Amino acid sequence: MSHSRLPVVDSRSDAAPLDHSPAPIPHSPLFVLVAGETSGDLLGAGLIKALRARVPAARFVGVGGPRMVAAGLEAWHPAEKLAVMGLVEVLRHLPELLRIRRDVRERTLALRPQAFIGIDAPDFNLPLERRLRQAGIRTIHYVSPSIWAWREQRAAKIGASADRVLCLFPMEPVVYARHGVDARFVGHPLADAFALQPDQAAARRALELPQDKPVLALLPGSRLGEIRRLGSDFIEASHLLAQRIPQLEIVAPMANADCRAAFESVLARSAAHAGRMHVIDCRAHEAMVAADAVLVASGTAALEAMLAKRPMVVAYRLAWLTHRIITALGLLKVERYSLPNHLAGRELVRELMQENCTPPALADALEPFLRARRVDPALLAEYERLHRLLGGNADHNAAEAVLA
Repeated sequence: MSHSRLPVVDSRSDAAPLDHSPAPIPHSPLFVLVAGETSGDLLGAGLIKALRARVPAARFVGVGGPRMVAAGLEAWHPAEKLAVMGLVEVLRHLPELLRIRRDVRERTLALRPQAFIGIDAPDFNLPLERRLRQAGIRTIHYVSPSIWAWREQRAAKIGASADRVLCLFPMEPVVYARHGVDARFVGHPLADAFALQPDQAAARRALELPQDKPVLALLPGSRLGEIRRLGSDFIEASHLLAQRIPQLEIVAPMANADCRAAFESVLARSAAHAGRMHVIDCRAHEAMVAADAVLVASGTAALEAMLAKRPMVVAYRLAWLTHRIITALGLLKVERYSLPNHLAGRELVRELMQENCTPPALADALEPFLRARRVDPALLAEYERLHRLLGGNADHNAAEAVLA
């Protein structure tokens, strides 16, 4: 796949200068990074590596996961502490989240880094960025919240928190431009992580899966709450499919040890015995490429399944009260939830949300893909088009936007 550099262009129509005067990058600059959950850990690790390639003596501290730590982050707190989703769920963890944010703020103010980089986790990072920016520290927010999906007016508030926003999707800087915010499309690192034409046979060999049997990949989410809400439905759907397709192999990659424990707990309580279930640690990319179909929770993993070039069904269920609040307030502005569908501007993949997310419905939607064991050529062509749109060495572009 081509790694030609994407243009990193200021989105603001009235491009005003940043609030802080430019300064030379010192020989040993310090960066504070804060990432939540698995996807943020991947982005942060790639950014650290790209920054270190340009400034070898740079130091990185903050909040991150195992990949960021392996890349050189000195972690103050683990990323999974921030991996809480939903209005109701956050309330239970609010005291600890506030304690961590206060600790990060005080340490950052004491260290006076070259830049603070908040990676996703907007509810945690944006208020923190605002306080730090007011104190004279340059702030960068990496990964725009889904302002194209709901509450576009947040763009101006994000601009008040971040000197610069790094966007993964090309439609995002256009929205920020309407609010005078410096936003840059840098590309999506996941598009660089997948081959344009993935090797299914090689992925099956790596995972020791048979070449001649249908394979279903289950990805019920990287948050514990998602696994508890979706795990049972995913397992029961795979059980129904195993009854219909006796040779079915099922692979369920888990993001970390806690997710694996939560999934295996749901599996142990389930009355369904879902055929040949292989629960594995990490290796989600290989599992998707190896599969004939993917059942995936809505989120970044749906984008990964698209980049793996596999047919999929996207499912999701918010906590009941969270969904009622969002619906009652009219906060959601889109009809399509998953990233593949939004990028395509049409229903490219099947979505089953809330009350439609049931084991029989999931099984019925997946069965044709598992029986066909091939990707429709029209779907494959659209997947490849979107892959090219998002690719272009995003880690490099993000590092350049930070150092600028």
